Amino acid sequence: MLLRFSTVSHSEALVVVRSCHGSRQRMAPAKVVAEYAKSGRSSCKGCTKAISARCLRLGSSSKDPRGFDLVRWFHVDCFPAASRSDLAADEIVGFSSLKDLDKDALRKLVASASPEHISGEVHKRCGDPYTKIEGKSSKKPKVCGTDEAENEDLVEQKACSELSKDDKESCPKMDFHISETKDKYKDATLPPKWKAFRTVIFREKEDGLHDSEKIAAFDFDGCLANTSVKRTGPDAWSLMYQSIPEKLQGLYNKGYKLVIFTNESNIERWKNKRQQAVDSKIGRLENFIKCVKVPIQVFIACGLGKNKDQIDDHFRKPQAGMWRLMEEHLNSGIAIDMDQSFYVGDAAGRINDHSDADIGFAKAVGLKFHLPEELFDA
Repeated sequence: MLLRFSTVSHSEALVVVRSCHGSRQRMAPAKVVAEYAKSGRSSCKGCTKAISARCLRLGSSSKDPRGFDLVRWFHVDCFPAASRSDLAADEIVGFSSLKDLDKDALRKLVASASPEHISGEVHKRCGDPYTKIEGKSSKKPKVCGTDEAENEDLVEQKACSELSKDDKESCPKMDFHISETKDKYKDATLPPKWKAFRTVIFREKEDGLHDSEKIAAFDFDGCLANTSVKRTGPDAWSLMYQSIPEKLQGLYNKGYKLVIFTNESNIERWKNKRQQAVDSKIGRLENFIKCVKVPIQVFIACGLGKNKDQIDDHFRKPQAGMWRLMEEHLNSGIAIDMDQSFYVGDAAGRINDHSDADIGFAKAVGLKFHLPEELFDA
């Protein structure tokens, strides 16, 4: 089993986070939690690489001022040794439910001065070919040919997302021209008003949709719509909260442009059923927009995350590509007021969340972050 470890150093134990109103509050000290990863979607906060599904993960769980647990995950090699100096294995939440082999690995880890000597056996059990094994340097895949330019573009975009507001003005814009858009995503035909650009599908501007300096942005599945991976079709959804139509109409009347940023890797993954995946996702979005009776701009990231060369798809959340496409090319050149704009999503890195993609997206973009219940269940 691959061990992933999440913690923070003593100086990081109190993390400053932005509240819903933009003020800053301190989080409570972290506790260590152990469980087996439910999916391969989460990434190590140290090295940023993916952590494999069904592998043991250890997280630093801190109480957010808004009441939910926020968890940060790390590989064992990325776990700061100084942060486990006073940690006992049996103090780890969930330790008693682990397999004996993993319990022994954790006991060795917290007792050792360095995780190096056990990282090999743990990584071998998960078969990660790019991690360090018994002191050997990690092998990283080369990026060559046409992928090299894509890699450079990704690095450039990541660097831009970390710049200050003033410095971002000097960042090169995303290369985009409307002539590059298509009416099909690979072999799947898109409905009218929808276009594909690289690995993103977006909805063209419609009557009533006004570009604005104020953006109210949302995730879709689990935030606005209650959906299930076990059900497909344009009608296989329901409102997450009955207050959603009224809330969205109120924001629209206050001059906000409403935007949905949603990941949908099934469109890429279902090679033999891609048309079905496209019709299902877009059908749900169109029916949702009809239900709430307010114009909404929509972006769908279809990529799988990391490609064969371990490069992230820069349109897939938590990457900021969808936001940059909207901000730079599909908002009529209007500068966005980041202090008035915000993003709402359910993937916040809480213990039962499938990922932290939404809160990571908000951080990458520089937006205030809200949970759906804060806005719709208040």
